Amino acid sequence: MTPATATAPTAAVGDRLPAFDLGRLDEVSAALAARAADHDRTGAFPRASLQLVHEAGLLTAGVDPRYGGPGGSFTDITRILLALGRGDPSVALIAGMTIVPHLLQTRSPWPEELYLRVLAESARRPTLLNHARAEPDMGSSTRGPLPATTARRTGNGWSLSGRKRYVTGAEGLSYFLVWAATDEPQPRVGTFIVPAAAPGIETVPTWNPLGMRATGSHEVVFTDVEIPADHVHELAPPGAGPAPGTLPGSVTLLLSSALYLGVARAAQSAVHTFAHERTPSALGRPLATTGRFERGAGEIETLLTSAEQLIFGVAGRVDRGEPVRGLDALASKVVVVRHVTTAVETGLRLLGNPGLARENPLERHFRDIQSAGVHAPGEDAALPLIGAAALTAQAPDA
Repeated sequence: MTPATATAPTAAVGDRLPAFDLGRLDEVSAALAARAADHDRTGAFPRASLQLVHEAGLLTAGVDPRYGGPGGSFTDITRILLALGRGDPSVALIAGMTIVPHLLQTRSPWPEELYLRVLAESARRPTLLNHARAEPDMGSSTRGPLPATTARRTGNGWSLSGRKRYVTGAEGLSYFLVWAATDEPQPRVGTFIVPAAAPGIETVPTWNPLGMRATGSHEVVFTDVEIPADHVHELAPPGAGPAPGTLPGSVTLLLSSALYLGVARAAQSAVHTFAHERTPSALGRPLATTGRFERGAGEIETLLTSAEQLIFGVAGRVDRGEPVRGLDALASKVVVVRHVTTAVETGLRLLGNPGLARENPLERHFRDIQSAGVHAPGEDAALPLIGAAALTAQAPDA
């Protein structure tokens, strides 16, 4: 059964989802911010913060009304990710990985029975989802090689074996969305939906990064993990194009960049607070009144406003049903990452040594924003694609 033919009992599942209220975003963001420094210091999985995000209905904000959900738009989800990123970007990244599959369910549907089960669990507790794509020997999964992780046919379904890395939220996930290749004579690739409670899954605690320390993006080993035959999403030959009507993946990558815009906005607030509170004795007035800080603040605001316009512009186009080219969204992502990173670096230069002090939140924001450009595809992969398309568009006629 497809979502388009879902019956009334389907919607009844979603009726029990936590109440969704965008008006609570500032409250939730502030609560996350109060715990963020401790999560950064310890690297502990932020269970209490994710419970708060769940209770505010944000994890399931993108569930379609046909399933009894609030039907949050792309613009709504962008606002959510920005607010969560401003509070605690580690929590925002874990939450975003769950929010987006719900948002895309009507465009790229999971098996109906399985999705209803996930919704029923989501009504009771935080039910976290995330893709497991990267592998130790593969490099970026966007560059085209087949995954080494293999799905083997069994009498009851599939048996999955392989090793994944950078699996955000690994220790708290309810379902791993594992990118794997079948062992068929003509291999197919797809996403195998693996319950975290299935036997044969081991989380290897390897995550110890500069920033985004509480995302728990550890390695995960799958050894002969058995899953039912229908726990598969978009299984197709390698290189097959997306299904008609499917949103370009670069659009969701751009929307996910909203959480780093949230980091940059939090850094901006730290800079403004310092500028208003700091009054050097030789100056006799707050730094906020000096031309240097006014120019710096103007540069930061210009960078962040333009990044915000790009992200929300694409989200609005999707909500209005307007076509969005994948390369356009990818180019916007490149610009957004550049702008948010430069804005935080500009704030750090304004503050100088005080900005590098561990007790100053700007130091943490600076470390966290370094992850913005790491998410695949990075500039080194994106710019050749964008450039090749631009050159081809203006190539002389053969």
